This record gives sequence, C-alpha cells and structure tokens, in this order.
Amino acid sequence: MSNDTVPKTHLFDTLKVRAGYDPKEHHYAVSPPIYQTTAYEFRDVENAKGLFSFQEAGYLYTRIGNPTVTVLEERVRILDRAAAAIGVGSGMAAISYTLLNLAEGGGRILTSPFLYGGSADSFKKIYPKLGVYFDQAKNIEHPERLAEEITPDTKAIYIESISNPSAVLLDVDAIAKVAHEHGIPLVVDNTVATPYLYNPIAHGADIVVYSATKGLSGHGNLIAGLILESGHFDFSSEKFSQFSEKYYTLRDQSGTPRSYLEVFPASPFTSRIRLNYLNYFGAALSPFDAYLAIIGLETLSERLGKQSHTAHTLAEYLSSHEAVEWVRYPALKSSPYHALYERDFARGAGGILAFGFKGTQAQREAFFDAVKLFNYHVNIGDARSLIVNSPQTTHGELEPHEKVPADVPENLIRISAGLEDPADLIADLEQAFQKALSI
Repeated sequence: MSNDTVPKTHLFDTLKVRAGYDPKEHHYAVSPPIYQTTAYEFRDVENAKGLFSFQEAGYLYTRIGNPTVTVLEERVRILDRAAAAIGVGSGMAAISYTLLNLAEGGGRILTSPFLYGGSADSFKKIYPKLGVYFDQAKNIEHPERLAEEITPDTKAIYIESISNPSAVLLDVDAIAKVAHEHGIPLVVDNTVATPYLYNPIAHGADIVVYSATKGLSGHGNLIAGLILESGHFDFSSEKFSQFSEKYYTLRDQSGTPRSYLEVFPASPFTSRIRLNYLNYFGAALSPFDAYLAIIGLETLSERLGKQSHTAHTLAEYLSSHEAVEWVRYPALKSSPYHALYERDFARGAGGILAFGFKGTQAQREAFFDAVKLFNYHVNIGDARSLIVNSPQTTHGELEPHEKVPADVPENLIRISAGLEDPADLIADLEQAFQKALSI
C-alpha cells in the first residue's frame, strides 16, 4: 500500500510491514525492489524541466533520492507520524546534518549531558571550528529551570529519548514546552527507543533522528541514519533566516529564485538537508542498505518487545547479584526514572541496561574475557545480545571530568539484550562472574 491508501485506522504492526509501499508502483513486487542505479532517465525535456523546477516529483540521482530509500523514509515517517523524512548514510550523518542545518552560520545548541560518546566528542571537537557551540544543560532533569540556560543564540535543544548507555529518561513534554516558549525546536535522538516504544513527535519533539544501524534494522548488518520533521515548527523566524534565503537552484520555470519555505512549505527542514547537505556533503544511504533496513523494520515490534522483556529480566537478576554495585534500567521500581517509564513507555523500556561491576579492574576485564554467549563489541539493538565496557569504548572519548556529569563511572558495563533465551543469558553472565571473582 502507498502512504496515500493506508487507512488511518491501521495500527503499528500493520504499518511497519505495509506503509509507504504500493506493489502496483513497482511491477507488483511483493518485497520492495533494490533500485541499484546511479541516475534516472528523463521522459523528455519537459520532464527534466519539471523535475529541476520542483513542479514534478521524481528521481534525478541516487545521491539525493532513490525509490528503495524512499520506501524506508516513508515507512518510518508514517510510524513516527512525521511530515517528512530523509535517509542518510549513518546515524552520525543524521545528527551532523540536523545540527548544521539548524545552526548554520553560527549558534549554540543546548544538550543533555546523557549522550552517546561519539556525539559528545564531535560536539567539542568538530562543530566549534564551524562556529557552532554546545552548552551542556545542568537542568535537563529539571525543565522548570531549563529556561535559565537558553541564550539569544541558542538554536535548539538536543536530547536522547532513552540515553546510551545508562537508559536515562527525560520529561520530553516539559522540555519541548520550554523550547517552544523560546522559539527553538527540540531535537530528539530516538535510536534506542525506536518509534515502537516511543513517539517523540507525539510528546512535542520537532525533529527526530535515528541511527537506523541499531534497533530500527536490528541485525547488525548495515549503517544508516534517518531524520524526520514534525511539520509543526515555524522556521520562518529571523533566528532561522537560512530557510527564507532564496536560491537560484530553487528557481521556478521562469527563473525566479525561491526559498525552501516557498518550495517545500510542508517539509522545509528535511528538504533543505536533502538538497544542500546530502547533495553536497554526500553521505548517501545505499539502496541495498535501505532494503536491509526495510526488511529489519518488519519485525521491529517483535524484536523490541522481547528485548525489553529480556532486559528487564536481566536487570532484576543483576539487582540481587553480589558482584553488582548498582543497575540502571527504567522498568525497575528502584529506578529514579520509573515514574516517567510508567507514564510514557507502555510497550517497554528497550533493550539497553547498565550495571556497575563490584570488583577490581583486573576482575572486570576477566569478566569480559569469560563471557561466551554475549558478543563483546560496541553496537546496540542487535538480534544478538551484546556487552561492552562503555567508559573505555563507546564513551572512551570522554575525559574523566566529562564522565561525571554524563554519569558514566569507570565500572559501568552496558548490555544490549538480544533475542536469545534470558535463562541462557543469565547462565552466561553467572559463569563469567564466577570466573572473574575467582581471581
């Protein structure tokens, strides 16, 4: 079914399999075809004119658009109830294109301290050289005081819906309210939650980003990213003058330059990324990777549902273990985020949990060497269960003083629950603990 014919009454599990695709438009192929082509031939001169003046929809060059990628974009757009979506070559490309599009020409981004280490490192290492600066919010968990940290040059607030690695939950509704009172958008990285567990747009987010490498595709076999816009934020203000800037490349058929707001009033944000950043920086999502993501998406609810259940089971087991100092998982009643979990996460808290290893560094390293069923590496959201020492790997970019506000102590161990039987996973952890503690 195409997105135009999907009834609004269809629910999530139907949409994740059917939305955004009409077999009649693809030679009646049941599974979306992989359009492995660089470019697309024009029907005639008038078709070329129509495409280049945006009077006609279609494809020009796979770097900026491809039918297989479009299916993925449309399916996730519908699941997120967004106005528009764009697929890019990685989650980091999704983040960088989003923030540059917002703060182009200079500006500040107010961020949560609870972020993926690569994001945090890029914020201090790359963006300042481009005139974009980041302020780590001290009151992100106290939205009633967050306004104190917004400056006239703040262009957005950036957070994660479920943080990596500690599964911190934030009051997105309250943060969105503060952002909108100050005329700035809220950007939410929804990678860990996916649209199955949480819909940021329904809670006030204006822009949503994903590393589709993770839970969305779920099999650890591709690199991809997605950016979605809600369609609710007004980018016509002076603070975001780049969206009103007229470009000759957006000219109409009479040659008159136009702005992104004029040409794409329903999707100025993602359209500007597509034709500026994706077009010229070139982090394109390949058709084959988009196809793999589409196939992975078809089992999203089954995977995330089981992974959430398994993560909760593992968290309860670890909570009573003598070798564990603490456990972080929102579904635990002892979690400081349990109230937000009960309010906002009816389908589960996701597959990510963290715990503190109570032992020496040598014992902690012996523990990792002893696991047999868990895979020891840095990905998350895989069908296989994964384990890693985040402070030394995924968040190894953070200096010791930066790990304090991020709440990433040196003994933190992160688990990404997969689809194995929880009893087998617990047995593997138990034998690893026994070997490590015997040192």
